Amino acid sequence: MANSVLFVTIFIFFSMTLSSSTNPKHFTVELIHRDSPHSPLYNPQTTPTDRLLSAFLRSISRSRRFNHQPQTDLQSGLIGAGGEFFMSITIGTPPTNVLAIADTGSDLTWVQCKPCQQCYKENGPIFDKEKSSSYKSEACDSRNCNALSTTERGCDEDKKVCKYRYSYGDRSFTRGDVATETISIGSASGSPVSFPGTVFGCGYNNGGNFDETGSGIIGLGGGNLSLISQLGSSISNRFSYCLSHKSSTMNGTSVINLGTSSIPSGASIVSNVLSTPLVDKEPQTYYYLTLEAISVGNTKIPYTSSMYYPNEDGVSSAATKGNIIIDSGTTLTLLESGFYDRFGAAVEESVTGAKRVSDPQGLLSHCFKSGSAEIGLPEITVHFSGADVRLSALNAFVKMSEDMVCLSMIPTNEVAIYGNFAQMDFLVGYDLESRRVSFQRMDCSADL
Repeated sequence: MANSVLFVTIFIFFSMTLSSSTNPKHFTVELIHRDSPHSPLYNPQTTPTDRLLSAFLRSISRSRRFNHQPQTDLQSGLIGAGGEFFMSITIGTPPTNVLAIADTGSDLTWVQCKPCQQCYKENGPIFDKEKSSSYKSEACDSRNCNALSTTERGCDEDKKVCKYRYSYGDRSFTRGDVATETISIGSASGSPVSFPGTVFGCGYNNGGNFDETGSGIIGLGGGNLSLISQLGSSISNRFSYCLSHKSSTMNGTSVINLGTSSIPSGASIVSNVLSTPLVDKEPQTYYYLTLEAISVGNTKIPYTSSMYYPNEDGVSSAATKGNIIIDSGTTLTLLESGFYDRFGAAVEESVTGAKRVSDPQGLLSHCFKSGSAEIGLPEITVHFSGADVRLSALNAFVKMSEDMVCLSMIPTNEVAIYGNFAQMDFLVGYDLESRRVSFQRMDCSADL
C-alpha cells in the first residue's frame, strides 16, 4: 500500500468537455489534490504522515458541522471555515476570477465583495459588485431570501435588501447581501459556460481563519440554493465524482462529472453498478443514505445507529433510514460508537500477521503493527439499502508507516459519515431526479 492513498484537500480546476456550449448537458471537472505537485499549495517540506494527520484532524472537525444541534441567532452551526476543495470560476460582467472553497456540505455560494466593511487578506482580486452590470440584489420577501433558514437571513429595512449571515465554529464569519449574478465556468474549448441569475452571497464583512488563497465558499449541497440545485435541468439533475487514490501523485487525476452522462444508466450485475436510495430529511443540504450492516470477511454486523437517528414516531430501529451522510469532503468514515465496538473487535480478530497497537497520535482507533510478516487484512463490505459495496484495502485501511496500518474508520457519538477514503476508485453518482446514489468500481486515474 503506497502513501499515495492520501486524499486530503482537493483543488478543483475546471477542464470542461461540453456537448453544447449554449445548452450543456455534460461536462467534466478535473480535480487536483492539494498535496499534488500540480497544486498551488504543494509543500514539498511536509511528509506523507504530516498530510495524513492534517486530513484526519480536518475530518474530525468537519464532522461536528453535521450535528443536529439547536442554532443560535448568528450561528450557522458550521465548524471550521477551512474547506476540502477549491473551485475556480468567474463571477460578474465583466468577469472576475474567483478561487473559492467548494463544499458538498454547504448550500449558499458566497464570495468576498467590494466595497468591504471588513475583508480578510486575499491573494486574488476581490469581486466589486458596483463594476458588474449583471449584479442584482434580492428583496427581503423574495423566494430566494426565504430559502435561507431564519438563523441565516436578515433584512436591510432601509434598502429592502435580503441579508445572509454565517458564523463558523472556529470563529470565522461572513455577512453580506443575497444577490443574483452571472457565474461562468471555463471549458476545454476556451469558451466559458455562463449561468446567469445564479443566487449567491456578496460578503462585505468577513473574517477569522479563512485561507487567503480562497475568495469564499461554493455550495454543492442538496439544498435549494446550492450551485448543484440551481444548475438543475442544465445538468439533468445529475453529477458524479471519481476520486483516485493516486491523486496526490504527479500522475494521479480525479474528476467530477456534471450532466446527462455523469452517472451509469442503471444498476446491473454486468456493469457492476450498485444503487441505493437517497433519503430526504432535514437539513436538505446533506446527502443521507441508509447503512444496514457492515461485513468483516464473512461476519455480517447489523448497523444499529438508533442513538442518533430516531424514527418519526420517536422509536428507534436497527437500521433507521438516512442514518449516515455520504460526504466527499471528509477523509475518514465515522461510525456510531456502539456499533463500532463490535465492528472493531471483528476487524481485530480477522487481521493476521500483526498485533494491535495504539496510534501514536491518538486519532485512529484500530492500528496494527507487523514484525517481519506481511499483514493480512480482511475484506470489508458496506451494506447500504440495496447496495453491497465491497471495499478494497485502500478504502478501509491507511498505511501510516512501513510496518503499521490503521483502520480509516473511527467511532463517533454524533452523526455517522461515509468519508472519501471509502469512496476512492469508485464512480459515485448522484441522480437527484430519481433520488439515488450509485457506486461503480473503477480505476479513477485510468478510466477518465
